[in-house]
Amino acid sequence: MKINKTVENGRLIIKLEGRLDTITAPELQDALIPAFDIAKDIALDFSDLTYVSSAGLRVLLMGQKTAKSKGAVMTVSNVSEEIMEVFEMTGFTEALTII
Repeated sequence: MKINKTVENGRLIIKLEGRLDTITAPELQDALIPAFDIAKDIALDFSDLTYVSSAGLRVLLMGQKTAKSKGAVMTVSNVSEEIMEVFEMTGFTEALTII
């Protein structure tokens, strides 16, 4: 998985490319959680994400909880139909802010 970070209008955009699974979830955790110390608005761009596993879901939930505890916002955008189906089956459509 590739992680690309950019800043636009004060918003940190983290674009994920490839698979978010057991092997790559720690990479996202290492990039996402500390980012809340410097950014109050983080957008995860899933336009090039092809797969998410339960390990990836755990990191997303951890990110959402961290955002709330720090008074920040985390959004998820450009979610494919396949990944959206996973979000719907696991109840993550209620836990995440998907735009």
